[in-house]
Amino acid sequence: MMRIAACLEYDGSRFFGWQKQAEEPTVQGMAEIAFGKIANHDVNLHCAGRTDTGVHACGQTVHFDTDQYRTSHSWVSGTNSELPEGVSVVWAQEVDPSFHARFSAVSRVYRYIILNRQVRPTYLARRVTWIYESLDAGRMNACVKYFLGKHDFNALRASKCSSKNPVKEIKAMKIHRAGDWIWIDVEADGFLHHMVRNIVGVLREVGNGERSPEWVADVIASRDRKQGGITAPADGLYFVKASYPEMFNLPPCPPACNYW
Repeated sequence: MMRIAACLEYDGSRFFGWQKQAEEPTVQGMAEIAFGKIANHDVNLHCAGRTDTGVHACGQTVHFDTDQYRTSHSWVSGTNSELPEGVSVVWAQEVDPSFHARFSAVSRVYRYIILNRQVRPTYLARRVTWIYESLDAGRMNACVKYFLGKHDFNALRASKCSSKNPVKEIKAMKIHRAGDWIWIDVEADGFLHHMVRNIVGVLREVGNGERSPEWVADVIASRDRKQGGITAPADGLYFVKASYPEMFNLPPCPPACNYW
């Protein structure tokens, strides 16, 4: 028996999230079928971070076990030939049996992309979030210091979040603006359900002038979801990558994952 790790990228607007469902197309469901055809047996995929309906990925790490040897090229090209449009395997290779896509990760990175103009997007619809009111990226950047570090993020997680521990450490966070585009990059040791989308909801209220940057500290301290503002749409959210110890010798992330 050997363990195979792989990197997937996908357009989340085509799927009902990551997790396998009986009736709806999901990334896990489609990928398990495709990998299974190349392995000649059923496979059970584990991922670095589950994504909701509409959320995209450019560097989702997965693993599965198999007793069938295939070259890395065969895993990639063969599986891609079986996958539907909207999801691809970027790389695949054998890894140490101790590797786990979720539990071996030391951090994860998400990116949120906003098109900030009065005209709605066309070919980028469902791939970015459109916000028509003007956002001040300087005011949004003034919020970063309140998010950084280890906090109880109860105020910024979904009401149905099943995580037993609301304490997470945000290791890095940057907000960039170029013309009509705003990128929000967040790296943490882990994320709660809807945590990034709720962070963006808070940043939007500061960016449009409704709230002051200092309000962020009050939201976090409240530990009350009702104090945390709106949940931003899934359209602009991307799972960028998970980071792992060097001992696993994984390939570098695709260029699209270079986030700062």
